[in-house]
Amino acid sequence: MPAPGTTAEHPAAAPATPTPPAAVPNSPATAAVLLGALGLFTSFALVGGPVGLAGLVTAGFALRTARRTGTGRGRAVAGLLLSLAAVTLSVLAAVLLTWYANHTQQCYRPDGIHQYVECVRRSLSDR
Repeated sequence: MPAPGTTAEHPAAAPATPTPPAAVPNSPATAAVLLGALGLFTSFALVGGPVGLAGLVTAGFALRTARRTGTGRGRAVAGLLLSLAAVTLSVLAAVLLTWYANHTQQCYRPDGIHQYVECVRRSLSDR
């Protein structure tokens, strides 16, 4: 025999438990981490600088959102640090590339790779 208030086909439903409010996602924080990581991996090709700058801007928005909502602060800080590293490495790569080009400019002749390598060795060891 079914319990009072139920039928054989529909047993009594369990009492509803209150669900906690869903955390507000901090999408700019996730974007900042992704842009920072992408910028870091591409920083040696000098593409990471602009990508890192975009990550810095996005991390700023993410930190402001984290302050307002209370979520995503760790990701925002990680995105900020990764983006800062990407910009720094891109600037360093540009400086090193410029230095290398300045010290080996007399070697830029289409004579062959072996002659180019020898010219670069001589140019860099003379200084």
